[in-house]
This record gives sequence, structure tokens and C-alpha cells, in this order.
Amino acid sequence: MDYLLDTHTVLWFFNGDKTSLSDAAKSIIQNQQHTKFVSMVSVWEVGIKISIGKLVFPQNTNGFVNQIQKNGFELLPINANHIAAIEQLPLIHRDPFDRLLVATAIVEQIEIISNDKNIKLYPVNRIW
Repeated sequence: MDYLLDTHTVLWFFNGDKTSLSDAAKSIIQNQQHTKFVSMVSVWEVGIKISIGKLVFPQNTNGFVNQIQKNGFELLPINANHIAAIEQLPLIHRDPFDRLLVATAIVEQIEIISNDKNIKLYPVNRIW
């Protein structure tokens, strides 16, 4: 199975914050049989949060990307289809990063691992 990890999910995993992750999320992330994707949306979000002082990550954005690769996660590029799919989404979530993550999961037909309850209001399968 293929899964898209929400930004907070990836950060909690990298920070060793296993208590914040659900058992289902931990099980999927640790299972080598699954392909775990991290969208460039999350890299962009981490870079912005670092730049405005809302997040500290060792070696900044490059360190985040290195951890993605070190953990065997796949970087998923943003493409025009992902962006176009946003146009069809109801305005449930106002966070542009989350909206693009939802659109990406829909276009790629993959489940998203997220604690964000607003995401389950979209036509996407949310695991938590």
C-alpha cells in the first residue's frame, strides 16, 4: 500500500514523539512493505515554519529532506494535477498546505496519515 504522510505526522515520527502518533500510524510508518510518501508541500511548509521561527529542525529544511531519505520515504513532487484538484475541494480547510495535501492524496489515489480531523471531511481516506 501507498500512503501520504501529513507534515505533522512526519515531524512527530522524526522527533521520536511516538505518544502523539496513533498505533495505526506507527504501524504503517514502521512497516517496510508500505511505500510512504512525503509531499514537497510538507518540505515547503517546514521551510516556511523554520523561516518564521515556528519550527526548529536540525540542519533546517535540508536536514528535513535528509531525514525523509534516511527513513526510506519517497519525496512526492507537486504537479499541475494536484494544484488543479484544489479547485474542486470544498472550503472546509483554510490551510493551503493541508488543502494541497488532500488534493494530492485524491489525485494519487492514496490514503493520507493525519491527525487533522478536518481532512476526514474530504473525499479521501484518512488513517489515524
